[in-house]
Amino acid sequence: MAKRLAEVARKVGVSEATVSRVLNEKPGVSEATRQAVLTALDVLGYERPTKLRGERARLVGLVLPELSNPIFPAFAEVVGGALAQNGYTPVLCTQTAGGISEADYVDLLLEQHVSGVVFAGGLYTQEAGSHEHYEKLRDVNLPTVLVNAPIDGIGFPTVSCDDRVATQLAVRHLVQLGHTRIGYVLGPRDHVPSRRKYESAEAEMQRADIPFDDDLVVRSLYSLEAGQAAAVKLLSAGVTAIVCASDPLALGVIRAVRRAGLRVPEDVSVVGYDDSALMGCVEPPLTTVRQPIEPMGRMVMELLTAQITGERPSIDEFLFEPELVVRASTGPAPR
Repeated sequence: MAKRLAEVARKVGVSEATVSRVLNEKPGVSEATRQAVLTALDVLGYERPTKLRGERARLVGLVLPELSNPIFPAFAEVVGGALAQNGYTPVLCTQTAGGISEADYVDLLLEQHVSGVVFAGGLYTQEAGSHEHYEKLRDVNLPTVLVNAPIDGIGFPTVSCDDRVATQLAVRHLVQLGHTRIGYVLGPRDHVPSRRKYESAEAEMQRADIPFDDDLVVRSLYSLEAGQAAAVKLLSAGVTAIVCASDPLALGVIRAVRRAGLRVPEDVSVVGYDDSALMGCVEPPLTTVRQPIEPMGRMVMELLTAQITGERPSIDEFLFEPELVVRASTGPAPR
């Protein structure tokens, strides 16, 4: 008990006596200090006293599929900063292969009595994925916001970058440069954002009166190595441009193009997606479609705090407009 008092007191910057007053529900402690002590208990992994367990902690789970794609740490920074400004402490939950699953994290967050959860990419983006753990959150009315795609039938508010517009911008840019044989590196078939990108690419090619060849679409994991493997297939099919569903995929494509003895963009143009950190500093600087993560993060915070304060959640999907950032990885189609 004494060790717990000392650790919590150090964490909050108050005396052990103050911590004791909070734990024993004694008067004379401000509400801000009381909340800080309870949050410190949660962060340090101590159980709250029985009488205080019914309250939700000022913790918010931030569940990410990975950290290797720079867009996810960037998003975590935006949302985490907004949470801190509103008096909440983000709890970062990152999935790893063979590690703790998304469902395990949900159970852990529920045990910690968190005030809400934000998912930035996860099993809900896959139609064939397991969705039972999301139903647990709905059943206890825990404030929840999704980023990237909605789940049919569950009813959580969702914040997304408009994947259809993003792909339209990329394809239109390449068509204007004279490309007609365009390859695509997308996620799995049941991945909702990738399906939207696929449908948009097909529609934009038809609009330009260019045949859309399904053989030039490679389904892939989201990694640099996967992008490289996908590009080998597309290069053998004679593409002059490749549109990628993420920036790491695009970097893998560029590596494959160079290893094939070809040049970017003289022989093959490459377009990424996200405009994550340092994409303007790679060689060549990457043409990509930028996700507006700052305004998306603010909307996530608004939707979350509205639910926490008792408002009925809107189950709409809020779509944000992407922006094409033209750099040096795209150029005119080779003659």
